[in-house]
Amino acid sequence: MPSSRPYDVGLDKNEANFVALSPLSFIERSAAVYPERTAIIYGARRQTWRETYARCRRLASALAQRGIGPGDTVAVMLPNVPAMFEAHFGVPMTGAVLNTLNTRLDAEAIAFMLEHGEAKVLLTDREFAAVVEKALAMVGGAGGVGDTRRPFVIEVEDDDAPAGKHLGDVSYEAFLAQGDPAFAWQLPSDEWNAIALNYTSGTTGNPKGVVTHHRGAYLNAVANVVTWEMPRHAVYLWTLPMFHCNGWCFPWTLALQAAASVCLRKLDTAVVFDQIREHHVTHLCAAPIVYGMLINAPEAQRAGITHPINGLIAGSAPPAAIIEGCERIGIA
Repeated sequence: MPSSRPYDVGLDKNEANFVALSPLSFIERSAAVYPERTAIIYGARRQTWRETYARCRRLASALAQRGIGPGDTVAVMLPNVPAMFEAHFGVPMTGAVLNTLNTRLDAEAIAFMLEHGEAKVLLTDREFAAVVEKALAMVGGAGGVGDTRRPFVIEVEDDDAPAGKHLGDVSYEAFLAQGDPAFAWQLPSDEWNAIALNYTSGTTGNPKGVVTHHRGAYLNAVANVVTWEMPRHAVYLWTLPMFHCNGWCFPWTLALQAAASVCLRKLDTAVVFDQIREHHVTHLCAAPIVYGMLINAPEAQRAGITHPINGLIAGSAPPAAIIEGCERIGIA
């Protein structure tokens, strides 16, 4: 009887014929092929792909030394600063799951996410100290500080951060200093392993958790390039929060294209246009309300910007006035 699978030679998956899809492979390649290309721009700070890859491996190594591994959760409460970008690689390099927290939520919602997601580590910023301190006190019920369910807190330093209470058990840079820049991380054995955990907000009841796996993140990151026709070495401005659906997977997309991330701590139209002008930004993403802010900003803020800007929009369906306004100010 003829075989129904005539081309099946009976080989199992092995290293010669199968590699799990994971966006972590993107940063490894960009660091190897374009080591001196700029990966991160933040104020006066410039960071190459070689440096960024080493820092991500340091983060992974330091987390692993604390016992963080496959299936564990690491939460981050950060604005769009370099550490937030690095966490998208350093955390999953350990096999752990990245939980980006919505910085606009109240302490009760943050406490629920930390406890429900069983976060073992929290990266946070002084700007959110008041909310985070209250949330940590709620984790584990009356246990609070000292409760085994309370995550280990790493404070990300930033000279531009508003004044706030120091909550960290250790600073981010001191924590990275404990790590190995040559940390031997591995791709997941199963591409369906979780890479990220996100929660809904603005709904009735408690937030609902949604898990993204490595394969899904890889495919969505690639789809961003394909659907947008994003060229290699684009310059991307972070007007979209990285906490929102992992920045629509763009941290991983930018690693795929060896693009530059222009990080923004706070959305201010004057700063946005300054960054576009100074760094010749080619791409940005945002919700309709943000595009409305850019459209209605004083015309003087846009002076001197003559190059075209590619913009993606998502969220609620944008009215025609938003689309027309974007085209008028050079965002297509």
